Amino acid sequence: MFTGLIEEIGNIALVENIPGGKRIKIYASKILDDVKIDDSISVNGVCLTVTGLGKDHFFADAVGATLTKTTLNRLNKGSEVNLERALRLSDRLGGHLVQGHVNGTGKITGITKQGDNYFVDIELPAGLERYVISEGSIAVDGISLTVAGINGNKISLSIIPHTWKNTNLKTKQSGYEVNIEVDLIAKYVEKLAGGIKPENKITENWLKDIGY
Repeated sequence: MFTGLIEEIGNIALVENIPGGKRIKIYASKILDDVKIDDSISVNGVCLTVTGLGKDHFFADAVGATLTKTTLNRLNKGSEVNLERALRLSDRLGGHLVQGHVNGTGKITGITKQGDNYFVDIELPAGLERYVISEGSIAVDGISLTVAGINGNKISLSIIPHTWKNTNLKTKQSGYEVNIEVDLIAKYVEKLAGGIKPENKITENWLKDIGY
Protein backbone atom coordinates (compact mmCIF):
# COMPACT_ATOMS: atom_id res chain seq x y z
CA MET A 1 0.00 0.00 0.00
CA PHE A 2 1.22 3.51 -0.85
CA THR A 3 0.16 7.13 -0.32
CA GLY A 4 0.80 8.63 -3.75
CA LEU A 5 3.38 11.06 -2.33
CA ILE A 6 6.42 10.64 -4.56
CA GLU A 7 9.70 10.40 -2.66
CA GLU A 8 12.14 10.52 -5.53
CA ILE A 9 12.50 10.54 -9.30
CA GLY A 10 14.50 7.51 -10.39
CA ASN A 11 16.30 6.93 -13.66
CA ILE A 12 16.07 3.75 -15.74
CA ALA A 13 19.55 2.30 -16.17
CA LEU A 14 18.65 -0.91 -17.98
CA VAL A 15 15.66 -2.80 -19.34
CA GLU A 16 16.31 -6.40 -20.36
CA ASN A 17 14.07 -9.22 -21.47
CA ILE A 18 13.53 -12.20 -19.18
CA PRO A 19 11.22 -15.19 -19.66
CA GLY A 20 7.68 -13.79 -19.60
CA GLY A 21 8.63 -10.19 -18.92
CA LYS A 22 11.32 -7.60 -18.31
CA ARG A 23 13.93 -6.91 -15.64
CA ILE A 24 14.37 -3.24 -14.85
CA LYS A 25 17.39 -1.60 -13.21
CA ILE A 26 16.62 1.76 -11.64
CA TYR A 27 19.07 4.31 -10.28
CA ALA A 28 17.91 5.89 -7.01
CA SER A 29 19.37 7.32 -3.82
CA LYS A 30 16.91 8.56 -1.20
CA ILE A 31 14.58 5.56 -1.15
CA LEU A 32 17.41 3.03 -0.85
CA ASP A 33 18.25 3.98 2.75
CA ASP A 34 16.21 1.17 4.29
CA VAL A 35 15.14 -0.93 1.29
CA LYS A 36 15.66 -4.70 1.34
CA ILE A 37 15.20 -7.54 -1.12
CA ASP A 38 11.49 -8.45 -1.41
CA ASP A 39 10.34 -4.94 -0.37
CA SER A 40 7.67 -3.25 -2.48
CA ILE A 41 8.34 -0.03 -4.39
CA SER A 42 5.88 1.92 -6.50
CA VAL A 43 7.41 2.63 -9.92
CA ASN A 44 5.21 5.06 -11.85
CA GLY A 45 2.32 3.81 -9.75
CA VAL A 46 3.02 0.11 -10.27
CA CYS A 47 3.80 -1.98 -7.20
CA LEU A 48 6.99 -3.92 -7.94
CA THR A 49 9.09 -6.23 -5.76
CA VAL A 50 12.77 -5.48 -5.25
CA THR A 51 14.66 -8.48 -6.64
CA GLY A 52 18.19 -7.06 -6.52
CA LEU A 53 19.91 -4.21 -4.74
CA GLY A 54 23.06 -2.13 -5.05
CA LYS A 55 24.49 1.02 -3.49
CA ASP A 56 22.82 3.33 -6.03
CA HIS A 57 20.26 1.12 -7.74
CA PHE A 58 17.70 -1.66 -7.43
CA PHE A 59 16.25 -4.30 -9.74
CA ALA A 60 12.58 -5.21 -10.22
CA ASP A 61 10.85 -7.65 -12.56
CA ALA A 62 7.66 -6.84 -14.46
CA VAL A 63 5.70 -9.70 -16.02
CA GLY A 64 2.32 -10.65 -17.43
CA ALA A 65 -0.57 -8.27 -16.83
CA THR A 66 1.79 -5.70 -15.30
CA LEU A 67 3.24 -5.09 -18.76
CA THR A 68 -0.01 -5.24 -20.70
CA LYS A 69 -1.98 -2.93 -18.39
CA THR A 70 0.68 -0.30 -17.65
CA THR A 71 3.27 1.89 -19.36
CA LEU A 72 6.19 -0.11 -17.95
CA ASN A 73 6.58 -1.95 -21.24
CA ARG A 74 7.49 1.39 -22.85
CA LEU A 75 10.28 2.31 -20.45
CA ASN A 76 13.72 2.80 -21.95
CA LYS A 77 17.18 3.55 -20.65
CA GLY A 78 17.15 7.12 -19.38
CA SER A 79 13.40 7.26 -18.64
CA GLU A 80 12.49 9.06 -15.43
CA VAL A 81 10.10 7.27 -13.06
CA ASN A 82 8.26 8.22 -9.88
CA LEU A 83 9.35 6.18 -6.86
CA GLU A 84 7.70 5.61 -3.48
CA ARG A 85 8.41 3.06 -0.77
CA ALA A 86 5.53 1.08 0.72
CA LEU A 87 3.51 2.76 3.46
CA ARG A 88 4.28 1.86 7.08
CA LEU A 89 1.36 1.67 9.51
CA SER A 90 3.00 4.41 11.61
CA ASP A 91 3.24 6.86 8.67
CA ARG A 92 1.00 9.84 8.08
CA LEU A 93 -1.38 9.36 5.15
CA GLY A 94 -0.72 12.62 3.33
CA GLY A 95 -2.13 11.54 -0.01
CA HIS A 96 -4.71 8.75 -0.31
CA LEU A 97 -4.64 4.94 -0.19
CA VAL A 98 -2.94 3.70 -3.35
CA GLN A 99 -2.52 -0.02 -3.96
CA GLY A 100 -0.09 0.11 -6.85
CA HIS A 101 -2.57 -1.94 -8.88
CA VAL A 102 -2.99 0.04 -12.08
CA ASN A 103 -6.45 -0.07 -13.66
CA GLY A 104 -5.33 1.06 -17.10
CA THR A 105 -3.51 3.75 -19.02
CA GLY A 106 -4.88 7.21 -19.73
CA LYS A 107 -3.73 9.68 -22.37
CA ILE A 108 -2.70 13.26 -21.67
CA THR A 109 -4.71 15.49 -24.00
CA GLY A 110 -3.47 18.89 -22.85
CA ILE A 111 -1.15 20.71 -20.46
CA THR A 112 -1.77 24.37 -19.65
CA LYS A 113 0.17 26.63 -17.32
CA GLN A 114 -1.95 29.06 -15.31
CA GLY A 115 0.14 31.28 -13.09
CA ASP A 116 2.48 29.01 -11.13
CA ASN A 117 0.16 26.00 -11.48
CA TYR A 118 -0.37 23.55 -14.31
CA PHE A 119 -3.64 22.06 -15.54
CA VAL A 120 -3.36 18.59 -17.03
CA ASP A 121 -6.21 17.05 -19.03
CA ILE A 122 -6.36 13.27 -19.27
CA GLU A 123 -8.63 10.93 -21.22
CA LEU A 124 -9.38 7.86 -19.12
CA PRO A 125 -9.89 4.33 -20.45
CA ALA A 126 -13.56 3.67 -21.14
CA GLY A 127 -15.39 2.55 -18.01
CA LEU A 128 -13.05 4.01 -15.40
CA GLU A 129 -14.89 7.33 -15.29
CA ARG A 130 -17.60 5.78 -13.11
CA TYR A 131 -15.09 5.56 -10.25
CA VAL A 132 -14.08 9.23 -10.47
CA ILE A 133 -15.76 12.26 -8.91
CA SER A 134 -14.94 15.94 -8.93
CA GLU A 135 -12.63 16.74 -5.98
CA GLY A 136 -12.04 13.03 -5.50
CA SER A 137 -8.67 11.30 -5.49
CA ILE A 138 -6.90 9.57 -8.36
CA ALA A 139 -3.36 8.24 -8.83
CA VAL A 140 -1.57 9.23 -12.04
CA ASP A 141 1.81 7.52 -12.52
CA GLY A 142 1.66 6.89 -8.78
CA ILE A 143 1.01 10.54 -7.85
CA SER A 144 -1.93 11.23 -5.54
CA LEU A 145 -3.91 13.99 -7.25
CA THR A 146 -7.28 15.68 -6.81
CA VAL A 147 -9.73 15.77 -9.71
CA ALA A 148 -10.49 19.41 -10.53
CA GLY A 149 -13.12 18.62 -13.16
CA ILE A 150 -14.69 15.75 -15.05
CA ASN A 151 -16.55 15.55 -18.35
CA GLY A 152 -17.45 12.05 -19.44
CA ASN A 153 -14.21 10.06 -19.45
CA LYS A 154 -12.05 13.20 -19.52
CA ILE A 155 -10.65 14.67 -16.30
CA SER A 156 -8.74 17.83 -15.42
CA LEU A 157 -6.10 17.99 -12.70
CA SER A 158 -4.59 21.06 -11.07
CA ILE A 159 -0.89 20.53 -10.32
CA ILE A 160 0.87 22.74 -7.78
CA PRO A 161 4.50 23.82 -8.46
CA HIS A 162 5.98 21.48 -5.81
CA THR A 163 4.32 18.41 -7.36
CA TRP A 164 5.31 19.50 -10.86
CA LYS A 165 8.94 19.98 -9.86
CA ASN A 166 9.31 16.80 -7.79
CA THR A 167 7.64 14.24 -10.09
CA ASN A 168 8.08 13.15 -13.68
CA LEU A 169 4.97 15.08 -14.73
CA LYS A 170 7.29 17.85 -15.89
CA THR A 171 8.64 15.49 -18.57
CA LYS A 172 5.20 14.73 -20.03
CA GLN A 173 3.60 16.15 -23.16
CA SER A 174 0.21 15.93 -24.81
CA GLY A 175 -0.24 12.42 -26.22
CA TYR A 176 1.82 10.70 -23.52
CA GLU A 177 0.27 7.73 -21.73
CA VAL A 178 0.14 7.54 -17.92
CA ASN A 179 -0.80 4.83 -15.44
CA ILE A 180 -4.18 5.33 -13.79
CA GLU A 181 -5.39 3.89 -10.49
CA VAL A 182 -8.83 4.97 -9.32
CA ASP A 183 -9.84 5.31 -5.68
CA LEU A 184 -10.23 1.77 -4.30
CA ILE A 185 -13.12 2.88 -2.07
CA ALA A 186 -15.21 3.51 -5.19
CA LYS A 187 -14.64 -0.06 -6.32
CA TYR A 188 -15.74 -1.47 -2.96
CA VAL A 189 -18.89 0.65 -3.05
CA GLU A 190 -19.68 -0.63 -6.54
CA LYS A 191 -19.21 -4.22 -5.35
CA LEU A 192 -21.65 -3.68 -2.49
CA ALA A 193 -24.14 -1.86 -4.68
CA GLY A 194 -24.00 -4.72 -7.19
CA GLY A 195 -26.23 -6.71 -4.88
CA ILE A 196 -29.19 -4.45 -5.63
CA LYS A 197 -31.66 -5.79 -8.15
CA PRO A 198 -32.42 -3.34 -10.97
CA GLU A 199 -36.05 -3.07 -9.90
CA ASN A 200 -35.12 -2.11 -6.36
CA LYS A 201 -34.13 1.30 -5.05
CA ILE A 202 -31.52 2.39 -2.54
CA THR A 203 -33.39 2.77 0.73
CA GLU A 204 -32.47 3.72 4.28
CA ASN A 205 -32.93 0.11 5.38
CA TRP A 206 -30.66 -1.18 2.59
CA LEU A 207 -27.94 1.27 3.59
CA LYS A 208 -28.24 0.11 7.20
CA ASP A 209 -27.98 -3.51 6.10
CA ILE A 210 -24.58 -2.88 4.45
CA GLY A 211 -23.28 -0.93 7.44
CA TYR A 212 -24.04 2.74 6.74
